[in-house]
Amino acid sequence: MTAVSEWADKAEADYKGAAGLNRRRDPLPDLVCYHAQQSAEKYLKAFLVAQGAVPPAIHDLRQLLLLCGGYDPLLAGLEPLAQFLNPYGVLVRYPGLSATVEEGKEAVKAVRQIRAVLRARLGL
Repeated sequence: MTAVSEWADKAEADYKGAAGLNRRRDPLPDLVCYHAQQSAEKYLKAFLVAQGAVPPAIHDLRQLLLLCGGYDPLLAGLEPLAQFLNPYGVLVRYPGLSATVEEGKEAVKAVRQIRAVLRARLGL
């Protein structure tokens, strides 16, 4: 298994987790949003690895997208989606901010789009 496929497998597991938790009768929006952000982060890191880069140990989707854009400027179109998902990497894990069911639905839609673009770029 290559490093790219390892990152992509982890990203896909987070995607499936977000989508599955979102389909529950009683969805868990904090977890949905967190796993959606994590999936996007890991797909971006898989893309960086595919370019021969070492992904930085950061969770900021905007920063990762900027790095990815250095290899494929068309990825800049994902910026609004990355901006939306970015806060869910940390803030919903602690008291003070909770995601709504609607935010969970939007997070799954956002990561689905990011996932589709990056899987295509990775040939998956």
